[in-house]
This record gives sequence, C-alpha cells and structure tokens, in this order.
Amino acid sequence: MKDDLKDLAKQLGNPEGETGIEVANMMNATNIGMTKHTITSLNLDKNDIVLELGHGNCGHLPFLMNQAKNLKYFGLEISELMQQEATKSNQNYIENNSAKFELYNGTEIPFDDAAFDKIFTVNTLYFWKNPDLLLNEIYRVLKPNGIFALTFADKSFMDKLPFTPFGFNLYSLKDAEELLQKNQFKILNSISQTEQVSSKTNEMVNRSFFTVLVKK
Repeated sequence: MKDDLKDLAKQLGNPEGETGIEVANMMNATNIGMTKHTITSLNLDKNDIVLELGHGNCGHLPFLMNQAKNLKYFGLEISELMQQEATKSNQNYIENNSAKFELYNGTEIPFDDAAFDKIFTVNTLYFWKNPDLLLNEIYRVLKPNGIFALTFADKSFMDKLPFTPFGFNLYSLKDAEELLQKNQFKILNSISQTEQVSSKTNEMVNRSFFTVLVKK
C-alpha cells in the first residue's frame, strides 16, 4: 500500500508511461474546476500572451482560448509525456500558431524578459524544487504590471491525503503569500474556494483551494 501511494505521488508530480496517461486524465478531470477558476480570474484580454507552468494534458486549452480574441498560449512541462499528450490533443491551436508546448527543468524558464502578459499555474506549487528561483524566473518573464495567478489546495486539506507525505511540500495561504511577497510580487487578491471532487483514491471530498493573484 505504501509503495502504491509513493508511485501515485511520483506520477502526480511527473507523469510517465501508460500509468502517467491515466493519471493525467484523472488530474485533468479532478483539477478542471480549479483550472477554469484560475483562467477566469486572470481576466484575459485580446492579444494577451499567456504562459502556463505544468499544463498536464492541457484539456482546458479550448476553454482558455475562448476567453478573448487573438490569445497566444505557451505551456511548459517537466513531464515529457505531458508535453507530448498536450501537443497531440491541441494540434489545431499549434498549427495556427496560437499555442506551443515546451519542456523545462522546473526552475529555469526558457523565454526572454518581459515576454508574458499573464502567467498561471495550478497544483504545481507542492513540487517546486526551488520556489525562490522559480518565482524569480516568473517575475523576470512577466511584463511590467503583468499578472501571475498561483492556485493550490490548502495545506489543511492536503495533509489528510494519504499520498502527500511522499514528496509534497504543502502550503497554507499565509505561507504562499509570504513566499510571493518575499520574491517582489504585489498581492492583488487571494480568493478562497471549496468544491466537491473525487479524490485520487476515489472518495468524494470537499477540497478547499486558493488562487493568489499578484502583480509585477
């Protein structure tokens, strides 16, 4: 049982192989509410250039593209499998040059300074190896007055899940806000939500989560 939970935790952080595809589909289904909420909170404008860190299979891209006209989307993944799956399922956006998916090492963002109007990430915070370095990179590639949205499940909820002892770093809202402020961001708003979802171990649970919106 412990080994199964360890394997699940590893797949949640970096999906691989056949099991990784199943886990990614499950993550897309259980995270879609958080993801759509985050995208909506960004108030995307016409011609915005958007970066997402840790997009998974990116089944949410059509929803994002419907938010405003002439959006450009860039996705970064540490999982080669997820980069491949997202590319496969979003060919129409890639072919018309409105979306691109690339790999990165989880810390260094391979884009120029001030390249993006909006940046977001959902449920990746727990796996950041060096939060200060990554936030410094996010700050660098964000345009002046650009918006970054960080969405994550509350520590008090995550603490109860059987797989989080294996490689997850958990955050309260206060922890996340302090981390963002320490790395130069100005907090605009912190939104609290609760939703009912099927857990990764197939039980219905009430999940509390936060979206922290910050400005460069």
